[in-house]
Amino acid sequence: MASAVSLLLLSSPRPLHRAAPSLLRPPTRLPLLTPRPRPRPRLLAAPPRANNDNSDAVGAADRLVAAAAYLYPFLDGAHHGRFVVAQYPFFNALLSPLAPAARLFHSSPLTPFLLFVTLYFAVVRNQQAFSRFVRFNAMQAVALDVLLIVPDLLAQSFAPSGAGIGLDIFMSAENTVFLFLLVCLLYGSGACLLGIVPRLPIVADAAERQVM
Repeated sequence: MASAVSLLLLSSPRPLHRAAPSLLRPPTRLPLLTPRPRPRPRLLAAPPRANNDNSDAVGAADRLVAAAAYLYPFLDGAHHGRFVVAQYPFFNALLSPLAPAARLFHSSPLTPFLLFVTLYFAVVRNQQAFSRFVRFNAMQAVALDVLLIVPDLLAQSFAPSGAGIGLDIFMSAENTVFLFLLVCLLYGSGACLLGIVPRLPIVADAAERQVM
């Protein structure tokens, strides 16, 4: 019994438990997370403003050709202003510089048709020889002349034979057509001479589609 106890005391003590190997290792250092630089916000540049006045880009020759195109519908419909000229002599003095062009325009029955064909096929459809500025204004003049078919047919069909309310309505309609053509001539030609693209009512959208 004594020998067994002494043997137990002299034996090396056993560890009660083994430590986990992970606890005995030195702690690993985590890599330092360096903050990434934030991207700087980009300043958006303001969009360029649309420049409607392109007078510097239009040459003098293009301005003259485009302005002269509006003489065609006015001279073709000048007969609608016979009542205005008779009532107000001021219009006669205002339009006197156009007398040579009117005589040349009415020198032959084929002149209006030849001018129509020339403007449409030689100018509007000729992209190589003329700029878009010239072609657009020529197309507006052609479309305006086509619209004159309506008042011409109405004047021939419903022209009154005597005085009365019918004559008053007829004269008012004729004066309206003439003044509309005169305003289109002054506005269209004046804008073209300044290098600005005029947009006439009724015909501007149709001209835009033709010259695209």
